[in-house]
Amino acid sequence: MKPKLVIVKDKMQQNYRYYLTEPAGKNFDPEFKPQLTPKQMLEAGIFGGKYMTDCRQEFSASWFTRAKLCAERHDAKLNCFGVNASKPLSYWRQKGWIYHEDPRGWFQWYCRYYMGRRCLDDARQIKRWKAMHRHIAQLKKHCPAGDLHCRRKQRQALLHWAYDSRKM
Repeated sequence: MKPKLVIVKDKMQQNYRYYLTEPAGKNFDPEFKPQLTPKQMLEAGIFGGKYMTDCRQEFSASWFTRAKLCAERHDAKLNCFGVNASKPLSYWRQKGWIYHEDPRGWFQWYCRYYMGRRCLDDARQIKRWKAMHRHIAQLKKHCPAGDLHCRRKQRQALLHWAYDSRKM
């Protein structure tokens, strides 16, 4: 595959450039097996609909056809489980969890990784994704199978990390 140049121009990045070196949705690290694509996550309802409102041109238009978005504000009603399971970006920055090339955080990294970008932060982000798996064990221990109202905040948080607790 010939690398494709992407130039980002949105509210958080101006003229950031990266290359897509892998086919979209392919050739993931063997340790990284997300259950949902970015499109599926956006359709289900994540981050109160606020997350991707100013950077649509960077990604496939099909991702946004049925995405639950709200350009004005974070609206927890748009989330799949109807609850807020997010910390503000300032919290993530304070913890040092934001990689300079992905100022919006993990989901931005995942969208770009899914599209075919590979970068120096991949191993760290995959490690963070794997750490979220512990929440699945908690849901299985404390929630009856198929009860989507049990631990909704934890389920929403898992959805933000491409885990689909709706199938448990």
